[in-house]
Amino acid sequence: MISDVGYFLTSLAHLALLLLLFTVRKPGVAKHLLVLATAATVVWATSLISSLFGPISLSSLISSDIFKQLAWLLFLAGCIQTDFKNFTDVIKRPATLFIISPAIISLVAPLLLPINPAWSFLALIVLSLEVLVLLEVVYRQAGREQWAFKPLIIYLGATNLFDFVTYANATMVSQVEIGYIAARGYIYFLLMPLLVISIRRIHHWGIDIFISRDVVLHSSLLLVAGGYLFLMALVGYAINYLGGNWGATVQIILVVMSFALLATLFLSNGFRTRIKVFITKHFFANQFDYREEWVKLTKWLTRAGDSASEVYQTGLTGLLNAIQYESGLLFKINNDDIECIAKASPLKSLEIGDYQDTLKALIHYSGENGWIIDTDAYLVKPFDYDGLKLDRNVLKSWGYQLFVPLIKDGECWGFALLAAGDKEKLSLNWEVKDYLMAVSEQVGTYMQHHEAAQVVAENAQFAAFSRMSAFVLHDLKNVLAQVNLILANAQQHKHNPEFIEDTFETLEHTKARMEKMLKQLTEKKSVDDGVNAELLLSEIADYVVTKLCSGLRPTPQVHLVSEQSVVVDKEKVVNVFYHLISNAQQATDDDGNVDITLSLDAESHNQLIIIEDTGTGMDRTFIEQRLFKPFDTTKGNAGMGIGAYDAKTYIESIGGKLTVHSEPGRGSCFTLFFPIV
Repeated sequence: MISDVGYFLTSLAHLALLLLLFTVRKPGVAKHLLVLATAATVVWATSLISSLFGPISLSSLISSDIFKQLAWLLFLAGCIQTDFKNFTDVIKRPATLFIISPAIISLVAPLLLPINPAWSFLALIVLSLEVLVLLEVVYRQAGREQWAFKPLIIYLGATNLFDFVTYANATMVSQVEIGYIAARGYIYFLLMPLLVISIRRIHHWGIDIFISRDVVLHSSLLLVAGGYLFLMALVGYAINYLGGNWGATVQIILVVMSFALLATLFLSNGFRTRIKVFITKHFFANQFDYREEWVKLTKWLTRAGDSASEVYQTGLTGLLNAIQYESGLLFKINNDDIECIAKASPLKSLEIGDYQDTLKALIHYSGENGWIIDTDAYLVKPFDYDGLKLDRNVLKSWGYQLFVPLIKDGECWGFALLAAGDKEKLSLNWEVKDYLMAVSEQVGTYMQHHEAAQVVAENAQFAAFSRMSAFVLHDLKNVLAQVNLILANAQQHKHNPEFIEDTFETLEHTKARMEKMLKQLTEKKSVDDGVNAELLLSEIADYVVTKLCSGLRPTPQVHLVSEQSVVVDKEKVVNVFYHLISNAQQATDDDGNVDITLSLDAESHNQLIIIEDTGTGMDRTFIEQRLFKPFDTTKGNAGMGIGAYDAKTYIESIGGKLTVHSEPGRGSCFTLFFPIV
């Protein structure tokens, strides 16, 4: 028969391969299992040569096919792990038992029970699908060795797909088509060189398998396809059984349309995407424990020091730790300049000038889209990044996989280049992108907030110095007023010994105040240590009225009702009294009144100083919103706006208080409470 030639060639070719395998030194138990599978194929092909053994019965055909599938399933089970030491390790592994159990049951069951051929056909369909699923797993997990395993995958995939079609058709028509059986020998013979190529390419047959979303997706699609075709087979069988003369025709139409519909669905990206998302959401936990990772990142970022270099280094390390990568570079963009601000186990010294065009293209693209860019993926699928044009040779030379932008106000503030090093590279799927984007936003915000805090701190220093300078200038203005008063009276009283004595006293006081102000400026301190002493406020009031405020009108009147000494800084109290009294004079007409009354408040145990005028007065809004606000003045360039603020601040600092009552057009009344010790 013509089929004998095909099976003879298959047997001869696989026998030659078997002899070759004995001379090939490949590590791994899977190599020995390949010898077993090849020997089983030789036995299978030889047993189907009818010229040697006579006509092949259906039961013998099914048994030989199951035996061959069992050997190849055992080989594939040995390929999915690298640490098998011997054949026993392979067999006792639960995954292996699960893989080969359908074949063993299908092989043993006919020996124990009468089995309808239709069930045997179904068993062979299941075994073919199982091989296809395992091939998918092996190929997806081969990583860089995919090119080596590809011929093997094609060989076993094509042969098992043909077996699947053979027995799917047999299920529908309740018999095995002779044409399919006759063609199988030639198909196995013609595809066998692919197996030889894989043997030459593969250095180690073992592959460490992990369950990934892609593996589950493709395996699920294969299982769905198998289930669908099996269902269609049952429908076809029913149609053939019930359809009479038209049954066979309808059956053929159903088979063709079923395959067409299946191909249409599986070629649809939308369908595959929906299936993938469904599997990810319902059968997988998240790739990252977001709560745990967020807590770790937050704790890590709080450990950074205050210096910019420490902050940048912490931020880069936080990015690397989030995805378990080893190497990285952190860059900041200043106008058109790109500055490397942190490094972590860099792969090499990256000269920005050599990669200027590439980096600018990445910055521009990420700035517009906010995307994280996988440069390795770009080398394989550049069309995934529509509009991005990069020099492929440059990307190959620098070694960094991920370009992570750090966005601020819609623009690229900086970026990080990350590399896995000796760790496993991440596949940049949608979950990893979302996770890494969230991490980069957190790290970027952390570094940007640090920079903003540094600016605020610098501005605060300048503000403190400006504030201190304002107080010094305010005191200097008061000193100048005293000097002006001396000069105004010098011609009239220059021969008066008392005036001369007061002048010297005032100048001595002025000198001391100016030395203090100079010290404040040189030491950049706005608050100095005052000298507190037990004093009578009436004496300070008299001094201010007679020495400092005598040049203005109306002349203030001091009224002593009752008094007790208080512990205060004389100079500061002088400044307080001078500011409030002189302001009262300026707000009052020359024929008006400014009165200073001293009395005791026994209930609150305070010495009261009441400064009352009949001037223009103030409204409530001004008192509440502007009166005690620093650097807010109604005198234009003539005033600093800090006198009232300084008075209130000092009195409150010693435990007292300052109250104001005023009405527009009727004058104002300031009440100062000095605590009595």
